Amino acid sequence: MDTSSHFWYISNMDRIETFNLFGEDVDLPDVVHCETIEARSVVHDWEFKPHRHARLHQVLLLERGSGEALIEEAPHPLPPGSLVNMPRGVVHGFRFEPGTEGWVVTLASELLDQTLRDGEGLRPVLSRPAILKSTNDIKILTRRIFAEYPTRGFARAHILRSLSTLLLGLVARELARKAADTLRPDTRLQHRFEALIEEHYCDHLGVADYARELAVTPTHLSRVMRAATGRPASAAIEERIIREARRNLAFSNLSIQEVGYQLGYNDPAYFSRVFARATGQSPREFRRALEAKG
Repeated sequence: MDTSSHFWYISNMDRIETFNLFGEDVDLPDVVHCETIEARSVVHDWEFKPHRHARLHQVLLLERGSGEALIEEAPHPLPPGSLVNMPRGVVHGFRFEPGTEGWVVTLASELLDQTLRDGEGLRPVLSRPAILKSTNDIKILTRRIFAEYPTRGFARAHILRSLSTLLLGLVARELARKAADTLRPDTRLQHRFEALIEEHYCDHLGVADYARELAVTPTHLSRVMRAATGRPASAAIEERIIREARRNLAFSNLSIQEVGYQLGYNDPAYFSRVFARATGQSPREFRRALEAKG
């Protein structure tokens, strides 16, 4: 394709248009919007000039044919099987070979704001535009969303929200996997350690136990974590269990003793001391403060 055409040239544009959908300025009228690549491409002669979406996040899956994507002035080829993650606010354009087939799922920013929790790490991953190879699970799920979209059955909106949230999770997983392949060894070790903590934080393993599982020395593990976070490996272990304690105290009806038991503390008094040392409040004081705010 000739990437020197005016379609790709935006450095001298006075204004980059902001659309809610491909070339439209109307609000998103539904929970999500589903459209095939070819449906709107035919209308626009298979080209979408550089634009951005103020309040929409798009996931594009190219099944057959080919094309090119412009992302912040850089052209990228789109071979069959390409998966495009396009966050809100990113300048982009598309040009497809006539006859190209695929799907575009458009999600309102409000859906992302409601479903993406800050502590889970999806938001920063999904906020980066990217082109990668789709998986079979993503393809199957996209087809499921498209099958549900034209229906008007009971619970349609709920089902579409749930399926779209799952799609975001699968896309985020592939984006994180792609990023991990290019990480420095120390950063990969940090991420492996944090993943192990997620699996075993209730087991109260020590730094030496995690280091053994990761085939490194405890000293090296702590050095890597201190360089990355400013705190030793032991702090990452404690922070994860305290975060879970705060969640349970805030959002469950479990007693303080039951919260401690669920987190592997057989001695409620010891659990309270650990929590107070980490937060500056006892579990009871923490709960009372939340109730006062409510």
